[in-house]
Amino acid sequence: MLFTTEELSKFFTNFKGPVSNEVKIEEVNTDSRIKVEESIFVPIVGENFDGHQFAEQAIRNGAVAVLWDKSRELPASVPEQTVFYFVDDTTEGLQQLASHFRDSINPIVIGITGSNGKTTTKDLVASMVKTKYVTHHTIGNFNNQIGLPLTILAMKRDTEVLVLEMGMSNFGEIELLSRIAKPDYAIITNIGESHIEFLGSREGIAKAKLEIRSGLKEGGLLIIDGDEELLRTHHNEANVVTCGFGTFNDVIIQDVSISSKGTAFRINDEEYTIPLLGKHHSKNAAYAIILGRKLNVDLENRKKALLNVELTSMRFELLKGKNQVSIINDAYNASPTSMKAAIEVVKQMDGFKDRVVILGDVLELGEHAERLHRSVADVITAPVSAVFTLGEYTHVISEIISKTNHSILAKHFHSREELVDALKPYLREDCLLLFKASRGLKFESIINKILQ
Repeated sequence: MLFTTEELSKFFTNFKGPVSNEVKIEEVNTDSRIKVEESIFVPIVGENFDGHQFAEQAIRNGAVAVLWDKSRELPASVPEQTVFYFVDDTTEGLQQLASHFRDSINPIVIGITGSNGKTTTKDLVASMVKTKYVTHHTIGNFNNQIGLPLTILAMKRDTEVLVLEMGMSNFGEIELLSRIAKPDYAIITNIGESHIEFLGSREGIAKAKLEIRSGLKEGGLLIIDGDEELLRTHHNEANVVTCGFGTFNDVIIQDVSISSKGTAFRINDEEYTIPLLGKHHSKNAAYAIILGRKLNVDLENRKKALLNVELTSMRFELLKGKNQVSIINDAYNASPTSMKAAIEVVKQMDGFKDRVVILGDVLELGEHAERLHRSVADVITAPVSAVFTLGEYTHVISEIISKTNHSILAKHFHSREELVDALKPYLREDCLLLFKASRGLKFESIINKILQ
């Protein structure tokens, strides 16, 4: 149980309807179409929609209470037993409710942000801490001003550790999320180019990510990518731990090796293996290891946690397609940095006659789009056999490769159908296909056509 209607009346003091300690609120719902018994409906207002219009539907589907913008008229006919709590803004009301619930449960909170790797790091951290603690964590991509409060409000009352992913596209957003979550530990996975269209520069991105300190508890620990030049000024600050491959870091990652089964590496005298492909993933795992140590997870469980991690889908999934072709599905999101890292992993994987890189646009790069897409071509070298591109900007990648590296087949396509046809000769067991693009390109529709 989250609350009773009477408990909520003490938090939202402007209300209408019969409140009672006998009427329980078990869940928070923002989608009126879903049947959710004993819920409170929160009507979200966006640019092109207003959830208030669907309050009656939500009540029919089980809502016993509604958070309501006090400037709007109530529906003409609603059950008398429904409780309406009046607020200035329903999204802010949802955030306030989440912060209140977070304080009432008072778990250890771990906040994770970064341009790349935050979802994978979240999965690794959650796998790590749940070996010892009752853990709740962000599901899917619920990491924004609405998703994060809903994640908090979905945790059970016996939760001991809460792991929260924090996403953003502009200044002030991470600050807001951090103040709602009040993390005990915070991680900045790296500084890339995501959302540079809105933030202007990588320096701006670093400034935005550092907003995670806004809600960090006094004495809380900040763990950062120590290899990132833009974070160097924070290395010697109190309660900051740096992690990376450079020998100047507090936690140094060494002896990284990649096989078809995963990535092995060493931290101090401890050897770890993760079922993820790529040197960059050893750093994501290192963040989880640091937290495991801080939270007294023993070495054996730290190793087991990393081996048994359950990953959010479409993030460097290794799949089998038609004729046993190997497919890496990394099409959930992309930045130029993560795209180059994925290509480097493909080049390091043994056992394939051909390696084909299929790239789609990286979105939200603004005026930097062409320059940053061009930079991806720098890492497309042997043993890559072919590069196929689709989108508005990726044509510059295939054009550069066509001119500079005649040993690699490079083609740009204008439709998914043409691209799928071009892949047919590569659907065989000795071939590896990498799919990498921003979510908006919907590359999963292409992948589904070549799966077994």
